[in-house]
Amino acid sequence: MINVTKTDLPDLAKLMPYLEKIWASNWVTNDGEQLTLLEERLREYLGVDRLAVVSNGTLALHLVLKAFGLEGSVITTPFTFAATTNALVWEGLRPVFADIDPRTLCIDPSDVRRKMTADVCAILAVHVYGNPCDVGALADIAEEYGLPLIYDAAHCFGVEFDGRSILEYGDASTLSFYATKVYNTIEGGAVASPDAAVLQAIVDMRNHGIVSEESVVLPGTNAKMSELHAAVGLCNLDAIDDKIAARRRIYEAYRERLGGVDGLSFQDLTASRYNYSYMPVFFSRRKLRDAVCESLMSNGIKARKYFAPLTTEFEYIAGAMGTDSHAIPCAVDVAGRVLCLPLYPGLGSEDFEKIVSIVLECEG
Repeated sequence: MINVTKTDLPDLAKLMPYLEKIWASNWVTNDGEQLTLLEERLREYLGVDRLAVVSNGTLALHLVLKAFGLEGSVITTPFTFAATTNALVWEGLRPVFADIDPRTLCIDPSDVRRKMTADVCAILAVHVYGNPCDVGALADIAEEYGLPLIYDAAHCFGVEFDGRSILEYGDASTLSFYATKVYNTIEGGAVASPDAAVLQAIVDMRNHGIVSEESVVLPGTNAKMSELHAAVGLCNLDAIDDKIAARRRIYEAYRERLGGVDGLSFQDLTASRYNYSYMPVFFSRRKLRDAVCESLMSNGIKARKYFAPLTTEFEYIAGAMGTDSHAIPCAVDVAGRVLCLPLYPGLGSEDFEKIVSIVLECEG
């Protein structure tokens, strides 16, 4: 099976020296040497002053929502992974869904403004497939209404907008280092924020609110990253530029081979530096998308209708909120036509040609 993506594991020979240090120290978690080093190197690589590593990207979202002390409704997008919406629900917040821009696939600032009510306490936007939102327009809205602007930047490792790290925009951003991401620690994530108080709250909350052996300052949780995961992250960071370059070559090859085909289109990229997280292709009709997906699967190739269904279509969301698909027409349309094709550094030329041929055959 050729999967839509594949985990990058570091060379065991490069990982072993880190493991030997961990075994020698017998310090396997709770702010050890490897985690401290990883945070330092990530701040440098990602171009941010304040960043805290946590055990996964979902908890990163939870901690940020807690850090801002939110109550009420949060405007967000339905075109995202389940974790974005689930985090809001788990934290007792009501998601209000704004539509997406049909070109960038990110949340539409004009619809954010239309969905604004007195109950809204924050905006949670998603840089879809690592493609930056309209950060300027969203910042203007957040400032006008005095709201925290939070970005789910799960797909954004190394992404820049207008020459700056995408993590510099907004009041806080969350990253995922899950196994299939561009950069992974197998399981992991991080929070970046320009606000020192917010970042300190994240650091405190990730370890139960414990600041010393005899002092607990807030009701936190266990969101610490282990030394073993940090060691994997350090190894993978050494190779990340080569991995992104390999992704770019495959991404551009797809665009070149499929770019002139009637009925196919692509996401408009806004990043000044992109990481080529995914290869979303948009078909003119749902029926055609489904036929291509089925044909690929029958040939041992797993593409994904990513993100379909929309999170508004989950029964526990639709049933509880009575979400109206007419209020998000672009998101509904895009979800019915999108298919992410396999994209990862180890995708071979023969497999690539096989994928392209199947797409062209179905399209023809």
